[in-house]
Amino acid sequence: MKEEHIMQVWGLHNDTLTTELTEENFVSLSWDTISDLSHIPGGREGLKAELARIIPEERRKAIPTWAGMLFRFREEMQIGDIVVAPYKPDSTINIGIISSDYYFDSTAPTHRHRRKVQWKKIGLSRTVFTQPALYEIGSALTLFKVSKHTHEFLAALKTRTEDIEKVTAVVEQAAARNTSEDEVSDEPRASRIERHTRDFVLEVLQERITPRQFEEFSADLLRALGYQARVTAYSQDGGVDVIAHKDPLGVEPPLIKVQCKRMTATIGAPEVQQLIGVQGAGELVVFMTLGTYSRDALALERQRPGLRLITGEDIVSLVLEHYAALPERWRTIMPLTPLLVVADTAS
Repeated sequence: MKEEHIMQVWGLHNDTLTTELTEENFVSLSWDTISDLSHIPGGREGLKAELARIIPEERRKAIPTWAGMLFRFREEMQIGDIVVAPYKPDSTINIGIISSDYYFDSTAPTHRHRRKVQWKKIGLSRTVFTQPALYEIGSALTLFKVSKHTHEFLAALKTRTEDIEKVTAVVEQAAARNTSEDEVSDEPRASRIERHTRDFVLEVLQERITPRQFEEFSADLLRALGYQARVTAYSQDGGVDVIAHKDPLGVEPPLIKVQCKRMTATIGAPEVQQLIGVQGAGELVVFMTLGTYSRDALALERQRPGLRLITGEDIVSLVLEHYAALPERWRTIMPLTPLLVVADTAS
């Protein structure tokens, strides 16, 4: 009798491929120098032997780790398992269900080791999850088992709504039910500290200020970048929340009209089209949100001169680069300090 498979939750990082993962519904590993894994016998030891044959001498210390990941991807991952896939371009999180056995796509230019996935949640904001859960999926490994915070990712997966606030509430309830005082976070290497800092800034902007204050913050951020900026009247602003310009009087072109959305959901093309509707001749329009943009919205940015779409990750980068120039009001609610941490490359 075949042993019943216990569903696993896997984490998988892919720093090379982007939209093709969700458009073509798969997850993948690179190791493009090794051919179809299904033709390599001998289990884990067989994979080690094949890697030793093709990997240069100076990199062979990593063979046990690499062979382990290839073995897990080929053998241990099963149809019905859950995969949590951080999406590097906009730092969101995708969650799906494995829907095929391992296969080798010989026609693909890279990442030929693949499994099909039925994506259930795409573009979830990192603010949905607790910091310990984010630490766990920040593993330095490409493929790893999620064991400590499976409840959070399963809760997000099972919610039937795309409303980010409702998903967050469900995840918070699951996290509260599974809190352990003995839980220990992984050591704070450089990339982990950087990601934690970025998550903290996002959390402050989403949870500790009002929509009106986000407009005021956006104006102050533009001032920190060297622009003159003023916030428009809160109601009946026609979708323009901030007006910015380079000269002190605002009479020299271009005039910049900014719409601000303090939300982590995905902004679609209709909302961007609405902003384009207020763009006059010679003017620029900017959309600032804590979330991301749909593919159709990003297509509008490529097609429309004078349109700029700013994501939450863009805003965080600007905050970190120009933190000292921000008014004390904002530095007080998001206190940051420079420090030295252990580099990821340290042994």
